[in-house]
Amino acid sequence: MKTRYSLKTLSILLLSGITVTLAAQEEQQEALNRELTLEREYNPSVQDANKVNTLPAVKEPVVTSTPVDYAILSLPADPEREINLLPAARILQDMDYSKRRGYATIGAGAYRNINADAGYHLLHTAKDRLNFFLSHRSTQGKVKYTRGFMKDQKVEANVNDNLGGLDFLHSFDASVLQLGAKYAYSAFNYYGLPSPSVHSRWPVPEIVDTKTNQVSQQLTATAALESQGVKASNYALGIDFTRFSYKYAWDNSMPGIAEHTAGARLKWFRIWGADQQIGIATHFNYFFYTLPERSTASFDNHLEGTLTPYYRIEGTAGSLSLGVSFMGVAPQGENDTRLFASPHFAGELRLGAKTLAYAKAGGEIRSNSAFMLARENRYVDPYTGVTPSRTWLDLTAGLRTAILPGFRFHLFGQYKLTDDDYFFIPYQNPEGFGNFSRVLSMDSKLLRTGIELEYACLNLFELTFKGIYNRWDEERNDLDDRLATTDLSLLPERKAYGRPSVEITAGLKVRPVEPLSLSLDYYRIAGRKALVHTVNEDMRDIDELNLTASYTFSDTFALWLTARNLLFKQYELIYGYPLHGFNLMAGISIQF
Repeated sequence: MKTRYSLKTLSILLLSGITVTLAAQEEQQEALNRELTLEREYNPSVQDANKVNTLPAVKEPVVTSTPVDYAILSLPADPEREINLLPAARILQDMDYSKRRGYATIGAGAYRNINADAGYHLLHTAKDRLNFFLSHRSTQGKVKYTRGFMKDQKVEANVNDNLGGLDFLHSFDASVLQLGAKYAYSAFNYYGLPSPSVHSRWPVPEIVDTKTNQVSQQLTATAALESQGVKASNYALGIDFTRFSYKYAWDNSMPGIAEHTAGARLKWFRIWGADQQIGIATHFNYFFYTLPERSTASFDNHLEGTLTPYYRIEGTAGSLSLGVSFMGVAPQGENDTRLFASPHFAGELRLGAKTLAYAKAGGEIRSNSAFMLARENRYVDPYTGVTPSRTWLDLTAGLRTAILPGFRFHLFGQYKLTDDDYFFIPYQNPEGFGNFSRVLSMDSKLLRTGIELEYACLNLFELTFKGIYNRWDEERNDLDDRLATTDLSLLPERKAYGRPSVEITAGLKVRPVEPLSLSLDYYRIAGRKALVHTVNEDMRDIDELNLTASYTFSDTFALWLTARNLLFKQYELIYGYPLHGFNLMAGISIQF
């Protein structure tokens, strides 16, 4: 999926201050603020350590649903589902943290699963805050293949994820300075079922390497300065740098690549009157690569960015934001720079004291960098660059209400148009590491509808339900090198590979007595397809039922136990990579 670009508008993009949207800026700010208040990072990225046992979830502009614990080794894959909290995080939420400066939790269970987290405020004053955090997730258990000529044979699945970081904040009279650094180390094996390819219908298992651990590393540093206080003009400036690397390529004799990302962002707005503002947000990322000598890796240095001028007005009945996002990719190579624009619109209308209608329209560039793809699927091909995706329109609308006591209702819909959308499909080398996920680019249209319900009765129990239906329409526009060598007449009808048509999340949390909390969570995902050789195969539906029990002895100490996959199902999130069956994990959590 190599993309070659030219330099002819590189300077134009730089002068334009190219970027991501205002929403992305605000999300980054909120994430950093959460770290600075020592909120546990139970849901960083996959390459950030904590993603061994959580699913990502559908992204839409809605209230975050109740966290749902997911089975160990449920590795992120499309679609983008919510990242859910781990059991320890949920228990720590039940404990009083207001008087504490640190936390620690550790859990262990079947399949040699180990979860551990720790953090502490080294400095906490009116002007300065400094904290650190550490996380570890690992497993070395054996799982059974669920399909193919090796069905029911066992293979060892290894994952060892580690994350550590520091965050610092200093408050000046008129501004706030924020600094941060993170380091993530991940080791894992390509244990997936050897899948068919154009080279051979079924490879020879004996020559497939499922023993060697691939290693990926991530180093990120950030700095930001933001104005504070009541002013006519306000600003936020930020820079960041990320280095992401693989140890190996397609086998343990081939060295891996290193990807470097340098980013900068600026947000400025001016208060106009009592309830209006005008502003501009800009962000750009430059990607450059270090490739091994005589390598066949296909990555191109390039610049991406967005410029968004906007106008916003707020009133007692709601708010309205209007603008345009100008976006572009300034590649190096033979192809021209790609420029496009999308609406920037967000509106809210209050229908009474407890009901809100909203609509939002925008667009974005998704980098599809090695780091971003690995966050979703660690088994993605580590040696092939992918064309950035361009979303021309992402329109969402919904209605939220809490008109009844203890009851919340949320109805929402989304329509999305994306060029060069990415889909993971299995691929097998004749030798070396076994099951890769290659990326197939297609233009896509998504129509999503959903409903979310929440009900809480005093402090006795909480009931949640969320149902989503996805309808996809795809157009083939960029076959990768593997498929290009195949007779195109043999290729089946295009599908949204790996992405479900139906998603259901339900949860029940009960507190029979004050120290005891019981949580029953259910997750279903159905309607996924996989492109295997030249055949569209159905992937097994996921039906996951988990039970978590926690007993809080005091605001300092708690015990917890989680039973996962109570329905004893066999399934996979990524084709050929089976997940753990029924398993137990127990742990302790303390705050100090």
